[in-house]
Amino acid sequence: MHAGTLPDGTFIRYKQIERKLMMLEIREAYVRKEIETLKREESHSKDELNRVKSVPLIMGQFLEPIDANTAIVGSTAGSNFVVKILSTVDRELLKPNTTVALHRHSSAIVDVLPPEVDSTIPVLGDEEKPDVTYADVGGLDVQKQEIRETVELPLLQFDLYRQIGIDPPQGVLLYGPPGTGKTMLVKAVANHTKATFIRVNGSEFVQKYLGEGPRMVRDVFRLARERAPSIVFIDEVDSIATKRFDASTSADREVQRVLIELLNQMDGFDQSTNVKVIMATNRADTIDPALLRPGRLDRKIEFPYPDRRQKRLVLNAITSKMSIGDDVDIESLVHRPERISCADINSVCQEAGMLAVRGSRYVVMQKDFEEAYSKVVERGEGQPAFYN
Repeated sequence: MHAGTLPDGTFIRYKQIERKLMMLEIREAYVRKEIETLKREESHSKDELNRVKSVPLIMGQFLEPIDANTAIVGSTAGSNFVVKILSTVDRELLKPNTTVALHRHSSAIVDVLPPEVDSTIPVLGDEEKPDVTYADVGGLDVQKQEIRETVELPLLQFDLYRQIGIDPPQGVLLYGPPGTGKTMLVKAVANHTKATFIRVNGSEFVQKYLGEGPRMVRDVFRLARERAPSIVFIDEVDSIATKRFDASTSADREVQRVLIELLNQMDGFDQSTNVKVIMATNRADTIDPALLRPGRLDRKIEFPYPDRRQKRLVLNAITSKMSIGDDVDIESLVHRPERISCADINSVCQEAGMLAVRGSRYVVMQKDFEEAYSKVVERGEGQPAFYN
């Protein structure tokens, strides 16, 4: 082989490789242009998405999917809509009863909101729960036992009911005159259990706009199911659960809608969800019978005015934390004939302490209790007939 000559076929392979290289360079230039085009489209899509999200969004509730891009959602007004799902929304987060953000005009699902987004429902965390214990609640031994059997035991030992073959109580109604320890005992329950505690006043369900009250009822029970085991405490339930009548005003009809939604939510409970309901009222005689029936409120616990034994236990529980003198005679206060509540007894002790402070003393004397009793307890005032 002479110098400068190539082996047979080498030049041909060289030309082939050269052509391939040229084609790859052309293809690379084309791909670069495609990347630039896609980046511009991506930037445009991000701007469009930001523009959509910058518009005030509407909160809704995801009910169920139809296909990958369409779903059924519920609005705050109670109506259901078939809407589109933006491609940027994570489908894995779309679960039934999830709170979503809807576009103002098209109602399309724009984003999935966290469960904590609805701040109108107060949930007490472990650090926010009251520090009241059962020992702080003087007396009420029967009431303590009943509420622990109704609320605590099903949450802690649900398998016990399953083995016996019965359903645990679902709800409990605490009723009695004001100041007899209903709310105090519920605080002890909240402190003693590890369950999520949701407290709502009945009047909070009465909203300004039509449909907002029933929606709030649905949100409360939805949140309770999501955070089970949980306890829902509705105080002053008589404000929304009075006996139904022929409503003549829109306000009365809205209150009755709230009651109907409350009945539906309690009917729809699955016993395995570990959600318990506690309701408190001063007027059990005004509650609608549909709410009182077994299956909704299985246990009714009465909180009467304390008798002498209960008075003694309440006074001992309160005065155990006070600096009292040796001359203080608890029995003299116990045997007073006036019918007073636990709140009245606590007020008497607090007023006696204030009288000691006024006298620049570090010890509460018997005369302080006597003066406080005369000041707090209104003698001769008749009680309403429904408390007798």
